Amino acid sequence: MDFKLSHTHRPHTLLTLLGVCAGLLAVFACNNQGFEYNDYHPNLTIDNSKHLNTTLASSMDPMTPGVFCIISTTIKNGVYYYCFQNNYGDVSESMFNSIDQYMQSQLHMGLNNGLIVGYGNLDNPPHFYAYDLQCPNCFNPNALPLRNHTLTVSGTGIASCKDCHREYNLNTGGNIVAGDTGTMLKPYHASNTGPNGLLRVY
Repeated sequence: MDFKLSHTHRPHTLLTLLGVCAGLLAVFACNNQGFEYNDYHPNLTIDNSKHLNTTLASSMDPMTPGVFCIISTTIKNGVYYYCFQNNYGDVSESMFNSIDQYMQSQLHMGLNNGLIVGYGNLDNPPHFYAYDLQCPNCFNPNALPLRNHTLTVSGTGIASCKDCHREYNLNTGGNIVAGDTGTMLKPYHASNTGPNGLLRVY
């Protein structure tokens, strides 16, 4: 027997389709962690199987969520080094290898020589985050001279700006948890293959 959709069934069917679409959008929103990514692309790659840096490794382990590592660079006697500092007080350096030199990794440190990476401790399973080290409400990449508005990171994963006094929660996507309203600390796309594996911030 052929079934034809009557006028009385059409509104119900339309509501059902709208409900399905809303459900799919909710699923995609959950998979995106509910936050907007940063428009800037650092395109940094660090192979920690070569550096074997324990400070960096501490932030790349999903079994130790809440550990965040600041990554920056310095130059000594014409040689570049990575500088690593986590929010538990560990500090170390690692000399650029030939791959880092070839990729000019010093140019891929975010807006002004600084990134923060680590697993949030409020997600299950833990989500791997990467952020810029500069306060999004104070730093202006087009200003001359360029002025740093560097964030500091507490042991609880709160990033603070000494200039505007805003605080951002690194564990939850960089939302503002104290201070004036403004722009959240938008995360970068990032991934890693384990503590002594490949880190990518892109």
